[in-house]
Formats: sequence, structure tokens, C-alpha cells
Amino acid sequence: MSVVPAEVLPAGAPAADETPVTHAAELGPRARLWPSLCAVYRAQLSRARVARIPLLFVATFQSVGIMILMRGVVDGGEEARAVVAGSSVLVVAFVALNLLAQYFGQLRASGGLDHYATLPVPPAAVVLGAAGAYASFTVPGTVVTAVFGCVLFGLPLAHLWVLIAVIPLVGAALAGLGAALGLLAPRPELATVLGQLGMSAALLLGVLPAERMPEAVRFARDLLPSTYGVDAFARTFGESPDWAYVLGDLAVCAGVGVVSLAAATWAYRRAAVR
Repeated sequence: MSVVPAEVLPAGAPAADETPVTHAAELGPRARLWPSLCAVYRAQLSRARVARIPLLFVATFQSVGIMILMRGVVDGGEEARAVVAGSSVLVVAFVALNLLAQYFGQLRASGGLDHYATLPVPPAAVVLGAAGAYASFTVPGTVVTAVFGCVLFGLPLAHLWVLIAVIPLVGAALAGLGAALGLLAPRPELATVLGQLGMSAALLLGVLPAERMPEAVRFARDLLPSTYGVDAFARTFGESPDWAYVLGDLAVCAGVGVVSLAAATWAYRRAAVR
């Protein structure tokens, strides 16, 4: 049996001892943060759309009921402003803190984090997308509560536009805290309890006038990020609001929001690798 030299083979024909070289297909680049965030946000929004009406009803009805009860105790002035502002922000706390803690607690217990871990999306996109979707449900309820409270207590409606800043900043701070609680809780039941406790703290420390609280409770109030949103909103009911203080309170909410969302992202990475 003779072997034909390679140089006499037709052009392009491989020699007997040559094997075709195959290259592995390159994986696509990892998805960027903003497109991934938008995709997760739309997915979460469509999944929670079925529960939108019950969520809005429960959160709004709860805050409106609290204002009606407080109407028999508070006549007006600084206390009425605190009640209306605290009840409005309580809608955000109910969804962003309580429900988000329950959602991430159940997601971790059911293995849903494994699904997100297989997707080429940054962890921050998962946390921010879910937080943004849940916080979106708070907008109608917060506006309705604020308008009803202003009419009930005779407060001006001129500066309700400040809710454009209050809702997302308070929502970011509480959503990050709620997500972190749900992801760090060892069991979903504990995540539900922590979310309920956080919402109760937002109720007691945010709705009740700070002037009537003991000094130790006022210190605890300063540690809750939603109270800065309450104070910022309450300051706008005056005839000549001090906008420097309003911006200062909103800046605190923004800073806490960045820290809490970063903590939630770290908690997501920690829970996803387990």
C-alpha cells in the first residue's frame, strides 16, 4: 500500500495525517445592567399584575383607615401633617418592605434563585428589577391616600408634587431593606415576620407625631429611613416650606437607598451560591 505525498494532493484536500481543527464557539457577552434591569422589571410587573388590585386596595384602605381613626384625636397643625405624611408613606412601606421581604423569602425557599442564577444578568438587576416592580404598585395608593388626608384634615394640596421624589427614594430605601431581610432569613416564615415587624415600625414611628414620643423612641425613629421621607413630605404642608430641610431629608433617603440596595445585592449573591 503506497502513501501519496501531501504535495501531490489537489489544492484544499487534507493530508491523511491531518485532522480538521475545530474552534469552540465563543459565548455572548454578559448582559449589561440597564437592559437586564428593564427585562426583570417587565417580567416581575407582568407576574404581579394579577395581584395589583388587591395590593392597592389593602395598602390604601389600611392607610385611609388609620387617618380616619386619627381624625378623632388630631385636629390640625403639625400633628395632622405628620399623620397625613406618615399614612401616605405607609403605603410604600407595606409593599416595598413587607411584601418584598415575603417575595424574596419564598423565592429563596422554593429554589427560584437558581433560575435567576442561570441567567446572564447581574445580581443588581434582579434586585433592582423586582424592587422597582413592587414599588410601582405604591404610586396610585400613595397619591390617593395623600389627597384624601389633605381633604380630611384641611391641608393644602399645592405641594403634592413632592411625592414624585418621595415615593422612589423612600421606596428604594425600604425595598432594599425588605429584599435583604427576605434573602438573609433562613426560612420564609421568618422573612414574613421580619417584613411585618418592619411595616409595624414604619406605622408606629412614621404615623404618630414625633413630638409625643419619648426620647428613646425618637432615637429609634431616626434610624428608620422612611421617617425622613415622612418629614420631607410633612414640611411641604406649611405656608412657606423650608426646602433646604426637605432636600436634606430626601438626600438621607437617597443615601440609605443606595446602601440598602447594595446590601440586598450582596445578600442575593450570598443566597444564590448556597
